[in-house]
Amino acid sequence: MPSPGAVVEVEELVKRYGDVVAVDGVSFEVQRGEFFGMLGPNGAGKSTLMRMIYQVTPRTAGELRVLGMRAGEQARAIKQRLGVVPQMDNLDEELRVVDNLLIYARFNGIRGAEARRRADELLAFADLEEKRRAMVRELSGGMKRRLTLARGLMNDPEIVVLDEQTTGLDPQVRLNLWNKLEELRARGKTLVMSTHYMDEAERLCDRLVIMDHGRIIATGAPQALIRDNLPPLVVEARAELGEGAGLEQAAERLGLAVVRSGDRVSVFVADADAALARLREQGWRLLHAFVRPANLEDVFLKLTGRALRE
Repeated sequence: MPSPGAVVEVEELVKRYGDVVAVDGVSFEVQRGEFFGMLGPNGAGKSTLMRMIYQVTPRTAGELRVLGMRAGEQARAIKQRLGVVPQMDNLDEELRVVDNLLIYARFNGIRGAEARRRADELLAFADLEEKRRAMVRELSGGMKRRLTLARGLMNDPEIVVLDEQTTGLDPQVRLNLWNKLEELRARGKTLVMSTHYMDEAERLCDRLVIMDHGRIIATGAPQALIRDNLPPLVVEARAELGEGAGLEQAAERLGLAVVRSGDRVSVFVADADAALARLREQGWRLLHAFVRPANLEDVFLKLTGRALRE
């Protein structure tokens, strides 16, 4: 039985493309008003799962309900209550900024003064008021992403679905878009986001699933996932600097949790000073290694044996 307040219910959901299983029996719920994330590397199945939620890709097996409606059977009604920000901007570049919003409003049955009012509000939200008469092709990449977000909000959706919304953006533009998403959460919107950026998921999400090869390998709040799976600190070194192998061997002799991925060696510790002292006693030299807090990428590394970015 779904829990009270669930607006997305996924149960043993499967999507196959011939012999390829893109989504392999995943189950989770999204609660009303939360920022829910799907974190994983490219090819993990996140975008396929997102497309099933916003009714573009039919499911192969399992159950999917959005706002109490069954996917496939009530696809049109579901779409009317969702706002979608796709992975790639699909704006009409030969139209002006405001016209992209007004035409989308018309697709959703919103016309006249109400459409203009919503367009004005969303141009202000997206910091695009000065660009309202500009052609879309004249906008920067960050402006286009903000316009795509604004367009996805024209129908005042109950759930906003964001598929890899900051891929390819520079750090300052990503930060600006994060601030806009946090504004939406503060307004009580339900947001469902897919990303392969660990820092994005850790900052924005109230709760998330970590995916790999079409399956969910961990579920929970970001800090809880880190706390439940790892010690709080990581000593890290690079093999290319000649330190990685020595650190790995010294850590293993001491019985410390250690994972190697490519040229990266990570040792998970509760007390960095005590661990470093013990490692030095094993003959390891502290030159280029550093200590940092554990993060979601470390959780993925521990659970899969490889880094998110690989």
